[in-house]
Amino acid sequence: MGIVEILGVAGSLSLLAGWRLYLTILATGVAMHFGWLPLPDHLQSLQILANPWVLGVALVGTIAEFLADKIAWVDSIWDGVHSFIRPLGGALLALALVDSSDPAWQVVAFLLGGGGALLSHGAKATTRAVVNVSPEPFSNVAVSTGEDVATGGLLALAIAYPPIAIVIAVLMFVAAVIVIIALRRLLRNIKATLKRTLGDEPVSELPPA
Repeated sequence: MGIVEILGVAGSLSLLAGWRLYLTILATGVAMHFGWLPLPDHLQSLQILANPWVLGVALVGTIAEFLADKIAWVDSIWDGVHSFIRPLGGALLALALVDSSDPAWQVVAFLLGGGGALLSHGAKATTRAVVNVSPEPFSNVAVSTGEDVATGGLLALAIAYPPIAIVIAVLMFVAAVIVIIALRRLLRNIKATLKRTLGDEPVSELPPA
């Protein structure tokens, strides 16, 4: 892989780690175990993801995340717990993909990987906060299942076709920014509506007689 493909794969994996950290690690490790993701010599350290113990822990984490993510408010608690873990995992994934002989690239990869994972995690957590306000129980499962399918599909594309991984990373970045901005506005509107409904809006002072 060339530098563009490496950056594309690193960006895609980091952003996807913000959605599904354990699934991303599991899929990447399985791809390396079976040779689906060829690595240059300087990336051989990433083969640790193919270690059976790492794969086992990632599998347990994937199952736990899959189940927790389908239950309203439990998913938000899970997201809250992983607000630090996902960005760190995304940063380490990006760090492992960059040439260890170049400290500058290592720092850049760590910062961008962590930032990308934090951004996509923020988009996911904000989406769930909005979905959990809905009184019906099916939207949560539908959104979670959609995230599962999207993560698996984008992981497969990034691993199978590294040249298009940079496109995936850019699209995910732009989509995450748009989602966060739109949903934060929606949350503010929902809160304002609830305050008016419950009569919590401050009463304006009457003008003097």
